[in-house]
Amino acid sequence: MAPPGAESIWLWIGTLGMTLGMVYFIASGWNLRDPEQELFYVITIFITAIAAASYFAMATGFGLTEIEVAGETLDIYWARYADWLFTTPLLLLDLALLARADRNTIYTLVGLDVFMIATGLGGALATAAVVFRLTWWGISTAALLFLLYFLVRSLDELSGGLPAEVSTLVNRLQNLLIVLWIAYPVVWLVGTEGLGILPLYWETAAFMMLDLSAKVGFGFVLLRSHSVLDAATDISRARATAP
Repeated sequence: MAPPGAESIWLWIGTLGMTLGMVYFIASGWNLRDPEQELFYVITIFITAIAAASYFAMATGFGLTEIEVAGETLDIYWARYADWLFTTPLLLLDLALLARADRNTIYTLVGLDVFMIATGLGGALATAAVVFRLTWWGISTAALLFLLYFLVRSLDELSGGLPAEVSTLVNRLQNLLIVLWIAYPVVWLVGTEGLGILPLYWETAAFMMLDLSAKVGFGFVLLRSHSVLDAATDISRARATAP
């Protein structure tokens, strides 16, 4: 199925933006030899690589399907949800590792995230009345709000044991995710999959800009300062060698 046309420009821009971000992260981490710092680069590179593949799929029509709701045909980019299902847990993993979160905290964050994306997909693919689609949206949004609450509470508890520069970076990335992730359900609600106020062209543009900011922007902020990553990994080594 070919993409509907006009909005495909945003999908190609997304493909190019994610690809350039991936190449930049590969190049900037090419000469790293510290395994713990390399891990941040590996995770961030995979985030942009998955997103680039997803946007390429949508731009070429592979990641698109149609469903009929109340006699109206809707274009649904299922590849977007496949992207989010993998990349959003990786974003949380990057942030959790930076904050030196324990495994239970990481598992809880990832579990809430997967539930949020799965219920959002349920809303996107539901063919019953619009009220049922909005119910799925409400469940997914509630999961998002609980996820963000748990994220803030957990990272606030951890920030006291971090060096000042690491704590500042954790807070900056946390706030970036909060602002951007809250915007996603708003775009969904007013877009073609929700109330239909926002046309598909502008909905696609909005999601693309949010995705670039949440993936490439997040990665750039995280990886631009090696001194902060040095401080973060020093904590891990100290804990590993402590009696």
